[in-house]
Parts: sequence; C-alpha cells; structure tokens
Amino acid sequence: MTDAFKNCKSVMITGASRGLGLQMVETLVTGNSSPGKIIATARNPPGAKELQSLAGKYPQIHIITLDVINQQSIESAAKEVEQLVQEDGLNCLINNAGINVVANFETVTAEQMLENFHTNSVAPLMITKAFLPLLRRAAARGSGMGIHRAAVINITSLLGSVELYWGDRADTFKWYPYRTSKSALNMVTRCMAVDLHHEGILVMALHPGWVRTDMGGQEAPLSTEESISSVLSVIGELTEEHHGSFLHYTGEPLPW
Repeated sequence: MTDAFKNCKSVMITGASRGLGLQMVETLVTGNSSPGKIIATARNPPGAKELQSLAGKYPQIHIITLDVINQQSIESAAKEVEQLVQEDGLNCLINNAGINVVANFETVTAEQMLENFHTNSVAPLMITKAFLPLLRRAAARGSGMGIHRAAVINITSLLGSVELYWGDRADTFKWYPYRTSKSALNMVTRCMAVDLHHEGILVMALHPGWVRTDMGGQEAPLSTEESISSVLSVIGELTEEHHGSFLHYTGEPLPW
C-alpha cells in the first residue's frame, strides 16, 4: 500500500461493517501508512462485531451510525463527523456501501430497480452533498488534487460499463437492478467531478474487481485482501489527471 495515506488526516468509509469496507478499515489501520482518523460507518454498529473488535484495538477508528438511504441519518452522521474532524475537514470520502438486487429481464420489478438505485446511485450523491462542507474545509487547506487535500471515491463496478456489456460478455450477470444502478453511479460521479473541480475536490469512480464477499460470491477470483491492497494503492496515487475517471483496481482506465 502507498505511503500517501500518511498525509491524509481523515478517511471516511461507508458500509464498513463487512466485506470490502471492513477490509479497507483493517488494511488502513494495520498498514505502515495509516491516516490520522478512520471514520467507519455502519447501519447497525452494535451488530458489526469485527469492526467493533478492530476499533477496540486501534483508537484512530471511529465508528459512526449511518443508514445510507435515510436522509436524517446522513445529516446526523455529518454532524458527528464534523465534531471529529473539526477545522481540518474531511480529506477522503469513500462511498463504498452498496447492495446487489439480483433480477433478470423476466423477474425484475420496478421496486427492485428503485431499491438498488436508491442505495447504489442516490445515496452516494446525498452523502457527498451532506459532507461537502467538510470536504470544502479540507480542500481550502491544501493545493493540488488527491487524498492529501479532498477526494470523493465512489466504489462502482465494471458491470456498470455500457460499452463492456456486449458481444462475448452479453451472457454474463444479467442483473438489471445492479448493472443500471452502477451505470447511474458512474454518471453521478462524472457530474460531481464537473461541479467540484474548481474547488479542488477530486472525484472518481473505482472498480474493486470481482471479490469473494457475501455480495461477490465464493467463485470470485479475488480475496478482499488482494482487492483492497490494490484499491488503496490506486486511491493513494490519484492526482488531477484522474479527476472524473473510471478506473479498474489495477489503475487502468475502464470504458464508460
């Protein structure tokens, strides 16, 4: 993992109770380049046993309650985080929380589409809006672009790439709700990148690979450790040239 996180006073990770989010917290806190504060959000912190155990060992982990589809919860979390970061602001927001509502053309319902869209596409937008004052506060204290200043990382998926879902890939993962929600997240990312560029806040979308988690399934080729080690290296090395980009966990650009 890159040393860049040493220069990052605060990182906030949504959906940190399990899977990729939990692995991000663990890799950051146990590495030799840990940020000053790791703010880990969970919908139900008392039930997040592994996260609680980590926080018990490492005082730089701060667990915050956040239900990403509840606006009141988002605003409450923003107030709590402000108390933690104060005048330094928030350097890096990783919108990681997501769900996969599996449904194909025959089975999909409007309700399933909206459920996946709310969590995967709308929530990262609403969370970024609520935390924007804290990101602006951090951005005002630095120069250049990257996690040392202010950055929003949206964890997306190459399954949201319109261009890649064609030809020999067209028989894979016929997940209407998930795929379209990640495509929408990619557009939300690009829209925010356009709007926040002049404030020095880096915004980009990152695909973590196909990973063995509850959501990814056990046939996935990557372990959470392998994925997140690469993901954090990419995040640590982001500069202005990556603003508004859609990257693979290897750092390679992906087609929209």
